[in-house]
Amino acid sequence: MYVRVSSRRNKTGQTVRYLQLAHNEWDPAAGVSRTKVLYSFGREDDLDRPAVQRLVTALSRLLDPATAATLTAPAEMTLTDARPMGGAYLLDGLWRRLGVDTVIRDALAGKRVDADRVERILFGLTANRALKPSSKLAATDWIAHDVHIDGLSKVVDEACYRAMDALLSVEDQVAR
Repeated sequence: MYVRVSSRRNKTGQTVRYLQLAHNEWDPAAGVSRTKVLYSFGREDDLDRPAVQRLVTALSRLLDPATAATLTAPAEMTLTDARPMGGAYLLDGLWRRLGVDTVIRDALAGKRVDADRVERILFGLTANRALKPSSKLAATDWIAHDVHIDGLSKVVDEACYRAMDALLSVEDQVAR
């Protein structure tokens, strides 16, 4: 199936294009392929684009989401990775609303660490304990491959140990 475009000139000399949904069928008697018009959309400049969009949406529901995304995505775009983020997103909102991020950054101000990075790593470790409890080593793999945490795409286990050491140095201040 494809969209067939035909054009003609009207009396004023303007070229007008018509769109049709077409399909080629084999004619065994004649031994040739014949075009069969399934639907005529009419003139291209009068096309009801919202109606076409609704049709594509309706047809896409018949496919699994990955296939539908592949078919409707631009040719140069490919899906490289998809990770869940619901639980981590919710916990991150709670973390920020409670001000834990600010408290950690303020406590680490003036220390020889990247306070923003340490705070994100500590959040990642906390989210891991809440959503999929595992060791620190397994948490680094979980953060890198299994979940999306805003501001933290990758982390190595040494960074987790350094972040926890930084937290221990300001534990009293953060606990208050």
